[in-house]
Amino acid sequence: MGARISKSLVVNGTTLVTQEAWNAELEAKHNQVVEWLRGEGLDGLLLKRNENIAWLTGGAVELRVLTPSETGVAAILVTAEGRRYYFTTANEAPRLHDEEFGALDFEPVIFPWYDNDTDQQALELARGQVACDVPGTGFAHAHVYPLRASLQPTEIARFRWLGQQTSDAVTKVLKQLKPGITEYEMEGHVAEELLSRGILPSVYLMAVDERIVKYKHAVARGKKLEKYGMINLCARKWGLTVSITRFAHFGAVPEDLQQKFHASAQVNAALLDATRVGVTSAQLFKVAADAYAHEGFAGDEQLHHQGGATGYWEREWVATPTGSEQVVNNQVFAWNPSVRGGKVEDTALLTDGKIEVLTLTPELPALASSANGNSYPATGVLIL
Repeated sequence: MGARISKSLVVNGTTLVTQEAWNAELEAKHNQVVEWLRGEGLDGLLLKRNENIAWLTGGAVELRVLTPSETGVAAILVTAEGRRYYFTTANEAPRLHDEEFGALDFEPVIFPWYDNDTDQQALELARGQVACDVPGTGFAHAHVYPLRASLQPTEIARFRWLGQQTSDAVTKVLKQLKPGITEYEMEGHVAEELLSRGILPSVYLMAVDERIVKYKHAVARGKKLEKYGMINLCARKWGLTVSITRFAHFGAVPEDLQQKFHASAQVNAALLDATRVGVTSAQLFKVAADAYAHEGFAGDEQLHHQGGATGYWEREWVATPTGSEQVVNNQVFAWNPSVRGGKVEDTALLTDGKIEVLTLTPELPALASSANGNSYPATGVLIL
């Protein structure tokens, strides 16, 4: 086997992932896919979705041109024999070679921009039955999430960088909030901070005052901040996603709102404490429901989803009353319990039975929270 990738991952002059470690990640994923293909009796796997291509290429390839699109300007094929190809059009090929695929061991298959023949070429190159992560005639369906659920050490390194940079950006914007700023302006400030760091915001939920209490998904509508502001977002880089929510209040925080934050933090602690290998989505939902009841807010789990596994999608799955998904080792979660204006949301990693919060904001007020005698970090309201 030759090198899967011929470079290290360097960010702002610092080596985040060495070439050797990156190769180990990519080789492990390649072997996962080939083993899966052989186990399923398939001859090839065609990936078109951005998150799956980012996963298989270890975050080295970003294919988004149209930001909201689930697919990008190329597709990749891995065959059961171990061959690897990428398909794209002639107008995209030079940049994709120079900036995306050039350091990887994929063979290019290039079409005219007006005659993309990816599907037919994939079937011919695999010489048999091909699964695809986008439904299409002639293809079996490929559900790739189980392959990408448990993270490699190099993915964890990228996740830590993304969590820190995102939380730093949120802290900076939160501290600069002033009465009179609009929700749209809050969006703009957050976008500027994230985009300037090479991070793509994917969810904006900026809200102020009564809209925070009234709506669980309060997308910006331009209202001016009077006393209470919320920055709630998801952000992406290398295909990975993090989630975080933070609040600021001008003047003393009302006692009832403090109680709601305390309750949210306790539910969050209960969920983090219960996030262990083998636990199911349904069991985690019950943990949340029991914790809400214990805090005096029985039934609040019915008002909004409580979060769940993240990774290469903002939520790979959310905890539901009948959910059968199971927690695996080296998996990332974003729980988001909320109680009528109070909320706690961070991105956290489970590794070998230990929880590590990836979006810590040490400059902001901390909330004490615990479950089963174990303490878990949570963030309260910044008073401005």
